[in-house]
Amino acid sequence: MTMVKDIDIREVGGMRHCETSALGVLLRHEGLDLSEPMLFGLGSGLSFVYWDSKSMGFPFLGGRVKPFELTRNLAATLGLHLLVEETTSARKAWRNVTGHLDAGRPVGLQLDSYHLDYFATKVHFGGHVVAMYGYDEQNAYLVDTDQQGGAVASSLAALARARAERGPMTARHRSFTLTVPDTSPPPQDRIVPAIRACADTFLNPPIANLGYRGIEKAAKLVPKWLQRSGNPGEDLPRTALLMERAGTGGALFRNLYRDFLAECAQLIDSDPLRTGHRHYVEAATLWTRVAQLIATAGESGDVQHLTEAGSLLRELSRVEREGMEALRLV
Repeated sequence: MTMVKDIDIREVGGMRHCETSALGVLLRHEGLDLSEPMLFGLGSGLSFVYWDSKSMGFPFLGGRVKPFELTRNLAATLGLHLLVEETTSARKAWRNVTGHLDAGRPVGLQLDSYHLDYFATKVHFGGHVVAMYGYDEQNAYLVDTDQQGGAVASSLAALARARAERGPMTARHRSFTLTVPDTSPPPQDRIVPAIRACADTFLNPPIANLGYRGIEKAAKLVPKWLQRSGNPGEDLPRTALLMERAGTGGALFRNLYRDFLAECAQLIDSDPLRTGHRHYVEAATLWTRVAQLIATAGESGDVQHLTEAGSLLRELSRVEREGMEALRLV
């Protein structure tokens, strides 16, 4: 059995999002201990996407940047050394992982959660991220979100299938490590650039599906979802569940960003920052209400709930736009 030392599995609980959970493990091993909201915020993780196409069974609402973009953003913001390894060879992919583990360093993995033994809900998601800290002849020892069990184990065969899966958001056996150089700036010194970068991207989306414009688009289309769905009794409650519980931290990641801004406000004296925080306190509450209305519409078949959700989404587009306009001035 190989286990990375200095990984205290008693301290891995409480994390809500997969990528920040893995990042927390890797960085704590390097001596850098940051809260999950701080990891999310320094990685400029907040976003919004309304995605629909003819090949999709039902539209997708996303509240964060693309898988692994948060990791790249965080590494760039904090001046970390990010080593990413990808390959089409399963054998080489395994060597890439075990080489680091044998040397005493935990490894991040991007994979499809569908194949992992401990996942009770079998849905393909190729953008899932875990931290691996050990292995033996049968099992891999991983850290996942608190919802999935925190410190967990999966068979090596299941892990291999998860890493080899191809499809939307998957990567080619991607593994990665993080190193904190001596020259890395203190995280508090990088808060303002991270906030401004996130605000600029959110306020200037390249297409209408993204950022505050995407929320505005959702406001127009969500009221039509009973007609869009072939099975609204399943599609709408599932969407609401994904918004609240699928590793988002609740409120489609707005709870995490709200808490990030609150933590920043304890470190930085800034009126625009406090204004932005107030807006995201409101946004978090509204997103949870939207999820509730979507679920109720699917269960009842009553379009009035979707009409109300559309009105709240229009308000959310304004609230988040004004919040980001303030945060751009921090």
